[in-house]
Amino acid sequence: MRPLEDVRIIAVEQYGAGPFGSVHLADLGADVLKIEEPGSGGDVGRYVPPYAQGEDSLFYETFNRNKRSLSLDLGKPAGRKVFEDLVRTSDAVYSNLRGDVPAKIGITYADLSHLNPAIVCCSLTGFGMTGPRAKQPGYDYILQGLAGWMSLTGDPDGPPTKSGLSLVDYCGGFVAALSLMAGLHAARRDGVGGDCDVSLYDTAISMLTYPATWHLNAGYTPGRTKNSAHPSLVPFQAFEASDGWFVVGCAKEKFWVRLAEAIGMPELLTDPRFTDFAARGVHKDELIPLLEKRFREDTVEHWTGLLVAAGVPTGPINDVAQALTEEHTLARGLIASTEHDVWGEVRQVVSPVRFGEPAGHRRAPKRNESFDSVMTGLGYSADTVRELVAAGAFGSASGGSRP
Repeated sequence: MRPLEDVRIIAVEQYGAGPFGSVHLADLGADVLKIEEPGSGGDVGRYVPPYAQGEDSLFYETFNRNKRSLSLDLGKPAGRKVFEDLVRTSDAVYSNLRGDVPAKIGITYADLSHLNPAIVCCSLTGFGMTGPRAKQPGYDYILQGLAGWMSLTGDPDGPPTKSGLSLVDYCGGFVAALSLMAGLHAARRDGVGGDCDVSLYDTAISMLTYPATWHLNAGYTPGRTKNSAHPSLVPFQAFEASDGWFVVGCAKEKFWVRLAEAIGMPELLTDPRFTDFAARGVHKDELIPLLEKRFREDTVEHWTGLLVAAGVPTGPINDVAQALTEEHTLARGLIASTEHDVWGEVRQVVSPVRFGEPAGHRRAPKRNESFDSVMTGLGYSADTVRELVAAGAFGSASGGSRP
């Protein structure tokens, strides 16, 4: 069995952050049932361009492999009945909505504990369920600005810059998955569930880590650094070679010694300006130009090969295509494929969360694809299903359509 094969999760999720968190649980074997609102066409991620055909997008495939889907109108009494029956036989309700919405639509622990005292209700929201911003929608770009990330990113002479990836969303998804698993452990131990109030804002602030500690205790003011240099370790930054860029990271004094010897500049080791981290920090404006001049004399492949052989942390600055074809990427099994009736073979990166042997993957579910299996699993008779359909539990007879 895969490690989470006995875990059942109802996921009221859409777009990026929420589905990104639960896809790692699905990859580990959890039964993740997406609840998709029928009237609006389900998860908006299904329609994200540019690679989208009808309700099938490569964006949606990225975040929803190995899951199931049920169209369900939680605003209808009949839809609520189905949802509550699912809660009775599930381990967790997982959502990514605005902070005030989980309570409004009745998916918090207080709303559901009478159905299942051990249910874990994990809500990943923009700003959390409390605080002055709780009712505001939260998006990655906005959070990167609010949490100070953009003030640290980019060239010192340029504007504040967003990360090239939606890191607040993705890190928030990881934090939500971790919180949910902690809640499940406690619920199985104690028989009592509860709420996981996870927010993208909390995630982003917590990831300020040591610059925040330095500021709170020593008045340190973080700022952007040239060539993505580390704020205190010198040299630890990007350098330009004759044909591209690479990173050198001297996080320990032994790496500095190896670097100077490997690039043929042993005289740097006896220069009193560069004897240790503190000295190199003071004299970085004198040291870095010397290294930059040396590195421009040869190629990225030359320098990275030389430094790897010398035991110095280094690596080329790849583009996405190069990263996906790196020998190590392929050796680690980080790219998997699934069969899809629209896209044919869909290749994508998979979860880095590992336990046991890697398992195969299923494509993301079509909207409402799991209707029959869910109805059977709930033990509903054919008559009951017909009554629920007539009462609008699952939207229109066609499952709803995108407006």
